[in-house]
Amino acid sequence: MAPGSIVLFIAFLAKLVGNPEERERIFIMIDIFRADILRYFTIGEKDRGVTASQLMCRFLQENTLWIIFLYRVGRWINTAVASRLGRFPLKILYSLVSRPVNFLHDTHISLHAKIGKGFMIGHYGGIWIGPVTIGENCSIAHEVTIGIGGKGEFRGVPTIGNNVYIGPGAKLFGKISIGDNVAIGANAVVSKSIPENAIAVGNPARIVGYEGSRDLLELMDSDDELFR
Repeated sequence: MAPGSIVLFIAFLAKLVGNPEERERIFIMIDIFRADILRYFTIGEKDRGVTASQLMCRFLQENTLWIIFLYRVGRWINTAVASRLGRFPLKILYSLVSRPVNFLHDTHISLHAKIGKGFMIGHYGGIWIGPVTIGENCSIAHEVTIGIGGKGEFRGVPTIGNNVYIGPGAKLFGKISIGDNVAIGANAVVSKSIPENAIAVGNPARIVGYEGSRDLLELMDSDDELFR
């Protein structure tokens, strides 16, 4: 697949929609996805500068980026395309592409989920993300479930802040809030809110420190300025 294929794909989407505002949102989506790709570079690589060709190569190399890209496209179709007539062919095309990819990678991300830029999936497999809200620069590993839980007024889905790391096998459910910079350990079961900068481990999850997630995320202060 040549680097120009993405440009052609974007042009194809723009051709299918007639509303200029909808076309503009395509490029907003691509800008958000660019931030997702940058998460797959080390601090050293980003410090030296990341070129457009390097972004494209990383996109083609990482299976989990295809999963995230399909989520971004599906989300755009559901929220940015106002016309039902315009959504119909796009949804058919999206379904034909996304279903086999999600099946082969055993990963599901609800199109009702609201996920901020800089999202990273460390490894695919056994991942289920329901209609949750996830902030910017968050990382999840394989076998992670984030979904509906609880009873009565406590029934709902988690709201996850920025810069959150969720380790392999972790389960988060219910109407809870996960603060910014939280780190959740492998196989933790989280059904209660966690304050910012906390480290939570175990089943049920308990807080063991407040060093936060910074050392677990390859983040810089100005990731958004590194593209050139």
